[in-house]
Amino acid sequence: MGTALSTAALPTAALAANGHWNGPGPWWPVFPLLWLLFVIALFATFGFLGRRRWARFHAQSGQRAGESRLAERYAAGEIDEQEYERRLATLQRLGSRDR
Repeated sequence: MGTALSTAALPTAALAANGHWNGPGPWWPVFPLLWLLFVIALFATFGFLGRRRWARFHAQSGQRAGESRLAERYAAGEIDEQEYERRLATLQRLGSRDR
């Protein structure tokens, strides 16, 4: 095991001893930029999907709130059955158009 470590360290030790290693080269900024682009892509993807899910959830909850309000008015006797069914059909038609 000791020989494996010494043979692995041999090329870098030889370069350091001879002084021919001049750094990582001009391409070193590529890897941090790729990581930065990857992180930005992750945030953009999850942000887009999260906003889309949030908007869909709130649109559906608004429709459910309208239907429950309509059901309460029908139960209280403020509107008759025909009016309830007409308004419910309108709410459902408008809700299905938004999806």
